[in-house]
Amino acid sequence: MFGLGPTELIIIAIIVLLIFGAKRLPDIGKGLGGAVRELKNVKKELSSDKTVIKDEKEQDRKMEEPPPSLEARMANKVLEQVPGVKKVMDVKKKADTVKNLLS
Repeated sequence: MFGLGPTELIIIAIIVLLIFGAKRLPDIGKGLGGAVRELKNVKKELSSDKTVIKDEKEQDRKMEEPPPSLEARMANKVLEQVPGVKKVMDVKKKADTVKNLLS
């Protein structure tokens, strides 16, 4: 695993424990696990929907806004798993909606 031995892994674990604290580690682990799960789901989705993508491309051309890229969708899914970030993303979406209505 990247040439790291048990001593280096223990030192990294201690540093992470000191930075985040014991109470936050389960939340962080849960968020990372959810992100990995979501990445696997997106990968399955992409492999099974290759034929549907052609039809979606035609529909996307008709829409005014281009759809978000794969990287943007993955980033949003990962960020939604982190505690507190989902609230910030919701506020940003509401602010964008208000901005669009005012312009």
